[in-house]
Amino acid sequence: MTTARSQLISIEATPYYHCVSRCVRRSFLCGYDELTQTSYEHRRGWVEKRLTRIASVFCVDVCAYAIMSNHYHVVLHINKDQARRLSNHEVIERWLTLHRAPVLIQRFLKHEALSKAEHSACLTIIKIWRERLCSISWFMRLLNQHIASKANREDNCTGHFWEGRFKSQALLDDKALAAAMAYVDLNPIRAGIAETPETSGYTSVKARIESLRKNEATAPNLFPFAGNPRNDMQEGLPFHLFDYIELVEWTGRQIREGTRQHIRSTQHPMLERLGLNSDVWLNICTKIETGILIGTASSIQAVLPKLNRQRRTGLQIP
Repeated sequence: MTTARSQLISIEATPYYHCVSRCVRRSFLCGYDELTQTSYEHRRGWVEKRLTRIASVFCVDVCAYAIMSNHYHVVLHINKDQARRLSNHEVIERWLTLHRAPVLIQRFLKHEALSKAEHSACLTIIKIWRERLCSISWFMRLLNQHIASKANREDNCTGHFWEGRFKSQALLDDKALAAAMAYVDLNPIRAGIAETPETSGYTSVKARIESLRKNEATAPNLFPFAGNPRNDMQEGLPFHLFDYIELVEWTGRQIREGTRQHIRSTQHPMLERLGLNSDVWLNICTKIETGILIGTASSIQAVLPKLNRQRRTGLQIP
């Protein structure tokens, strides 16, 4: 039985979520289909371009992403505070970037005379749009609908393109967030189609490394790294960028070389701060897609009432 979204996504539980969408048909989302000798590599660009476009409009930040041959991963952050700070006109401007304006809203923007009922209806519409701008469900809907429509036109067919609803997992603490991001960024390395993070095409880690090479403060349309939020007022991920890239590089080498039994005993500084040893970390980074909740046992237990759940299921991190 399908689980209700209210039991999967709740801003009161956590603002961070790992989402996955998979292609339903045998034909590829991206990559190369050897059976038909057809390349769909250009579709990776479709997904990346649409993802960054929606991220520039929504109050949902992209923390990590990886676009694979028949599926893609994203780690998203619901930025509720940003949505609250938007003025009514800013909400309208953002929503109309991706949609057509209803006649009533067009009149509102032109400052035409409106009745009390019409003005109230405009405010109701704006309230709904404000809520949608920080909704992961709407974010994924606009991403998947766009890609499905383009792929169906290119394939000259109709019907479902995606397997079904996207899968979402709540990331309940810093450990879960770091593990999910690393898991997403290392998808091409685990699949054997890339050797290093900087050569992992269509991933957030490659985008971040390329921005570093350009001396940019942060990668465009990606949630920045802010370090320790307890000591830093900047909004962003609770890690340092260089620590994260080094951790992904180190983890990727262990996964690619298959030498878990020979991992050096000294921990990476970021692992020390998260309270994880290397063996536990690598085990987590290969099992992220287990369950719908990811976090320590105490973190999972604490959010069950907020998600209207009773059973403590999911990937428990020591």
